[in-house]
Amino acid sequence: MSSKPRILVTRRWPEAVERVLAERFDGVLNESDVPMSADQLAKALRGFDAVLPTVSDRLPASLFDGGDIRAKILGNYGVGYNHIDVAAAKAANIAVTNTPGVLTDCTADIAMTLLLAVARRAGEGERQIRAGEWTGWRPTHMIGSKVTGKTLGIIGFGRIGKAMAKRCHFGFDMEVVFYNRSRVDAAEAARYGARQLGTVDEVLAIADFVSLHCPGGGENRHLINAERLAMMKKGAYLVNTARGDVVDEPALIEALKNGVIKGAGLDVFEAEPNVPEGLRALENVVLLPHLGSATEETRVAMGMKVVDNITAFFEGREPPDRVA
Repeated sequence: MSSKPRILVTRRWPEAVERVLAERFDGVLNESDVPMSADQLAKALRGFDAVLPTVSDRLPASLFDGGDIRAKILGNYGVGYNHIDVAAAKAANIAVTNTPGVLTDCTADIAMTLLLAVARRAGEGERQIRAGEWTGWRPTHMIGSKVTGKTLGIIGFGRIGKAMAKRCHFGFDMEVVFYNRSRVDAAEAARYGARQLGTVDEVLAIADFVSLHCPGGGENRHLINAERLAMMKKGAYLVNTARGDVVDEPALIEALKNGVIKGAGLDVFEAEPNVPEGLRALENVVLLPHLGSATEETRVAMGMKVVDNITAFFEGREPPDRVA
């Protein structure tokens, strides 16, 4: 009988990471790569020493009810962990870790991709060509918005927010303002060409582009609602690569339909993989299937972070990225 900790990987991970997991642990993979049900996840908590979930797995408090839990650690594959009821996990004596740092640049790259794509109507243009509807260049065809020199407003000035500020200020000569829950040293902010404002509302009022980089859940759920969308400039754009629940999607649909704001670029959605038909039907929104960290380098690095965390845990050391 194996003396190695028994672990469950809830989705397929990069082959290089699965190979290391197989060497170090008694691992079970989700060969079909189909999302696990709540019942399957509840059973996993009772049948394995560690469960390695992703952002597509929901672990509410109900999964931890009833006792008889074997799992000692949740090695989360991702930075965000609002899909896990951390308090319930802690009450069940389960540690929780995440994978910060390694996906900063790639997520900022996707935010920049969305900003440019929605401003320059790249999604609309590509769809037009694929449909065989382009009739040739003309002076008034598919006029978009200039990006260079505009004002970027960032909500959440952590690693990814700073990386986005750097790209926009130094790459596109944009003025950058931001809101962050805690105070950021002015000299530190200046390194990214950015200055801090006191409230979310102040940022929304002056930004031509608003990019969200704050955690989801809790007080940030529906942070961007109908009232806040109305505070934005009529010609402004919203970009979200943070968490889907930060934006009130029905309110956003109405704002996009009625010209309250000019457009949006979204990589995350509240009920993934379900994207509201109201969003999918609009031309002034660019929609991506949660690609923020989707490069080979980053996805392998994320997996190795999980390996490092659970290895440390089972060796009796403090996991480097413990969040609970």
